[in-house]
Amino acid sequence: MRRKTTITLHWLTLILLVLLLAGGPASGLSWAFAICGLLQCAMALVLGLMNGPGPKLEGVFRAAHPWLSRIMYAALGLVSAATLWVMLGNKLPGPGLPELYFYLFSASALHGIFHLWRHTALGDGALRRITPKSMHGML
Repeated sequence: MRRKTTITLHWLTLILLVLLLAGGPASGLSWAFAICGLLQCAMALVLGLMNGPGPKLEGVFRAAHPWLSRIMYAALGLVSAATLWVMLGNKLPGPGLPELYFYLFSASALHGIFHLWRHTALGDGALRRITPKSMHGML
């Protein structure tokens, strides 16, 4: 159940982020993004991270992997909390939501490229860990 929930929230937050980036903050999308992002972060805080560097990842990438994961969760939590803050009628002291969405999407793109590299160059099945089982045949 935890794996399915994590996978669902992972992809749902990405889709909602893309929609918010494309169309700007919209009430329903913003609420959904904030709730999904904060729920994903809460699960990681309470239950721990489900990812790991894998046996083929070595050197500096292996050492950096857990910290990069924590940074990604912190970024998601920050942007989700900022979205919730704005939806509750408050103003952000720094960059606005469109800028925060762009920064998070950029970090997410690097995150995706890294895992695509792991899956293809290292052959460690990194994408199988976060995609639904119904998609594994395409990988």
